[in-house]
Amino acid sequence: METSTFKHWLLTWTCHGQWLPGDRRGFVGHVREADGARAIHNRHGTPCDADMPALEDYIRQRMAGPPVTLSRHDAETVMAQLRETASVRSWRLEAASVAFNHVHVVVGLGSEEDSRVAMTQLKAWGTRALKRTRPIPAGGSFWTAKGSRRWLKDAHAIHAAVRYVAEKQKNALVVWRAEGD
Repeated sequence: METSTFKHWLLTWTCHGQWLPGDRRGFVGHVREADGARAIHNRHGTPCDADMPALEDYIRQRMAGPPVTLSRHDAETVMAQLRETASVRSWRLEAASVAFNHVHVVVGLGSEEDSRVAMTQLKAWGTRALKRTRPIPAGGSFWTAKGSRRWLKDAHAIHAAVRYVAEKQKNALVVWRAEGD
């Protein structure tokens, strides 16, 4: 796997409504501290917030539509688009998995490229591809507004992320891995 000219990232995003703030599994989002100040607990190596049923219920009541799920056909459509987008942009796609409720991508970007922009582009092109085969969901989007971006600082971290994405996803509908890894 080529690492010298790329800065690698593990990008993850969920389908709209699948993992809400307050979820018992943990979440990263804005919460109120005891003093009323807004905080976001997303420092690497520290616990994230979890199990806030009142917050989860509040968010669920305000959703514009039901949670989005992807079929195997949807996952194949998204995977093909991830690969095409990475190729067109000259990004190094190392691995990707698409599950019924989320997407993981390990991608190498040019050292000056912004991982936020890359995630936005992957989601946008995935949406365009899905819109050719199914209608826009009632909530207006297939994906949550944001996602997780983790910089992979060395070859060991890249390899671990590739293994996680390509081998450890129990609910993956489609998995792809670059040859030679």
